[in-house]
Amino acid sequence: MPAEGASVWVVDDDRSVRFVLATALSDAGYAVSGFDSAQTALAALASRPPPQLLFTDVRMPGDDGLKLLEKIKQSHPQLPVVVMSAYTDVASTAGAFRGGAHEFLSKPFDLDEAVELAARVLGERVEAEPPPPEVEPAGDVLVGDTPAMRQLFRAIGRLAQAPLTVLITGETGTGKELVARALHRESPRARQPFVALNTAAIPAELLESELFGHEAGAFTGAARRHIGRFEQADGGTLFLDEIGDMPASLQTRLLRVLAEGEFFRVGGRELIRVDVRVIAATHQDLETLVREGRFRADLLHRLDVARLRLPPLRERRGDVPVLAERFLHEAAEKFAAPPKRFGKAALERLLRHDWPGNVRELENLCWRLAALAPADTITPSDLDGMLSSGDERASGDWDAALKAWARERLAAGETDLHARARERLDHALLEAALEHTGGRRTEAATRLGLGRNTVTRKLGTSRRPRRG
Repeated sequence: MPAEGASVWVVDDDRSVRFVLATALSDAGYAVSGFDSAQTALAALASRPPPQLLFTDVRMPGDDGLKLLEKIKQSHPQLPVVVMSAYTDVASTAGAFRGGAHEFLSKPFDLDEAVELAARVLGERVEAEPPPPEVEPAGDVLVGDTPAMRQLFRAIGRLAQAPLTVLITGETGTGKELVARALHRESPRARQPFVALNTAAIPAELLESELFGHEAGAFTGAARRHIGRFEQADGGTLFLDEIGDMPASLQTRLLRVLAEGEFFRVGGRELIRVDVRVIAATHQDLETLVREGRFRADLLHRLDVARLRLPPLRERRGDVPVLAERFLHEAAEKFAAPPKRFGKAALERLLRHDWPGNVRELENLCWRLAALAPADTITPSDLDGMLSSGDERASGDWDAALKAWARERLAAGETDLHARARERLDHALLEAALEHTGGRRTEAATRLGLGRNTVTRKLGTSRRPRRG
């Protein structure tokens, strides 16, 4: 059905948020009503026809947005609800989806994105599904508030409830096991085992036994029966890290388990059946390994039912301060010492660093500083010799590179360098801004100080072929 003219309710105790969102939705042709609390919205639901879509904030006086969501799902299970919050983390995002939210919208949000979301939800006409089972709440282990991490949290919230095999990709040190644990913790399998195995850390000749177990006498040294990781994870989740390093001979066996849910122990004759959700991870390009004949294409298809990409830390530099603060605090608790903090200059140096070791490198750095830095405030001199060399971008590097580019072109007799340099600058700025905002043009335009139409026009010109 056409979305235009549909009834949309906005529930938020912040008057300014209600106003700007209601205005944007009204301008798009929706009939919008605003409410300042869960109580007033529930009273309206009891006396008026329900809307076709409802937006609600989480943190409000009285009943919060999640309580409102719970009551709506009891009385109007088919009403789609979009949960909004400035507090974006795995627990809140997954909690919203677990409670039956149709979508999670992070504040501050792009108004165009909110309107597009309303159009998409109203056009889907999705039948309501019963809420999945409740799981034990747990503390968050993933930290981040950049657009890339917000998108990741939403994906975790959705995938945690689906019994799908998940492939997690990302550079070493980005936290792939943390994501796997979050998927398990927020899933209906949360009370069952979570078993992790790094396939690259086990010798190839022992890996089969580690995965599938063995019977006594199956090989030299097998004095007793050994239960493998698949059996240990029965009913729960098995996380296979560095799956790209799995030997070809075991890839066939893993493929059968994924397809049939059954296997034999090494040296055994009893067919073992298990119910295991498999989550795999790799820092390698599995498609390249398939082309090189080092990884089975059919196994990749079995593993890649749903894929999550973890961004490297250099793509989410805005999370560096909060991560650093967290790691310093954890180290202080471990050492039973007063927590240290980064001074402004030291923090600026961290923000310029490229973090080839990603979050793990930052964590290790903070623990070293917690033990070795002489004062409570960390200075740039405390960082000397602790950051990996060759990848820290000093503030003046970019203009030095620009001068070198200009000298080369001038020496070659080229002209019109100013226009060409501006085109390349526009391209670099737009690419960085869109990467930072997850592709949202309006937010990218705001961050660059440009109009949205200007960004659209520059995108068209910056994507034309360029020489030099």
